Amino acid sequence: MEQLAVFGGSPVRSTPISYGKQYIDREDVQAVVEALMSEELTCGPRVPELEKRLCEVTGAKHAVAVANGTAALHIAAIAAGFQEGDEVIVSPITFAASANCILYCGTRPVFADIDPDTCNLDPRAVEKLITPRTKGIVAVDFTGQAVEHDALRELCRKHDLILIEDAAHAIGTRYRGTPVGSIADMTCFSFHPVKTVTAGEGGAVTTNDSALYRRLLRLRTHGITRSQEEMVHPTDARWYNEQVELGFNYRLTEIQAALLTSQLEKLPLFAARRKEIVAKYDKAFAGMPQIKIQKEIPESDTVRHLYVLRLNTELLTCDRRQFFDALWEENIHSQVHYLPVYRHSYYEKLGYEKGLCPNAEKYYEEAMSLPLYYTLTDDDVEDVIHAVKKIVVYFQR
Repeated sequence: MEQLAVFGGSPVRSTPISYGKQYIDREDVQAVVEALMSEELTCGPRVPELEKRLCEVTGAKHAVAVANGTAALHIAAIAAGFQEGDEVIVSPITFAASANCILYCGTRPVFADIDPDTCNLDPRAVEKLITPRTKGIVAVDFTGQAVEHDALRELCRKHDLILIEDAAHAIGTRYRGTPVGSIADMTCFSFHPVKTVTAGEGGAVTTNDSALYRRLLRLRTHGITRSQEEMVHPTDARWYNEQVELGFNYRLTEIQAALLTSQLEKLPLFAARRKEIVAKYDKAFAGMPQIKIQKEIPESDTVRHLYVLRLNTELLTCDRRQFFDALWEENIHSQVHYLPVYRHSYYEKLGYEKGLCPNAEKYYEEAMSLPLYYTLTDDDVEDVIHAVKKIVVYFQR
């Protein structure tokens, strides 16, 4: 048996593979250079052009581009009307921003457990937690797989709740043939460099509701409007603008808009390659009882941001930490997504306790994310597969 690098053998690779990485080509660079050489670096024509393109990609009527995915979630939560005394249900397996946006409004996050197979929010767990104080659901498309929209939208209709979809992982994904971004009341995207397309940093909120759209625009820019219909003291003076509520400076620059618009032209290419890599991983690991792979609902045509591997530790002599460290010794740089949000020390201080969502906690003990990005070659993918299988063989019971 080949010895693991962690025990002194030769690693599968001589150079590391990271779990995520952006792809920038000459067209992206040229778009950024043109923006830099233009007269306007902010508040110019490129942001509206980007928003138009986002509407075309998502099928939404409106898009509001913002500084990052957290800003998108924040203004969506405010536009939803969440306030002190309210409760909003959210998944625990997500980046902290999905729940933090609820706290920003003085509202209490209520964590519903995940489906153990899909790792997305379980609608049955959500329904059990709805109270008269519940005002909405923040549903996360974890790894890029769409949430169970039919069930969640029915709960929202039945209980008069607003649905915010955290689609930070899911640009390009479709649910029953409809693009993510045009299904929920508001959908929030992130364009961080490890996502499928990037603006460097950046985010967006899409919606089909014109009233929500107008408020999102104000919230993005300090709560200031130039619309006479929205002003308390309307005037047609060209220089006049008026702050009508408390907003934020969450604007996206022209430079970032130029990069993201260029990146969106490559979204079909990026999506196709990610699907190819996922299919290779699924095929390689399907017959290994020591490993569990994420199941997908048939309604979701998924563009994966993450590929999560789960360990069946009952069939291994190691825990997740040992497996993770062994992968790194093989120069396969995995990552873990995510610690259940309520397990963060800040949330512990707010009174959230371990054991709240058993499926989420079991998932966290088993999970790690393998490399997944456009520029992974077939040889790279085979190296990842080889390393995983090598470690499974070494640690199998």
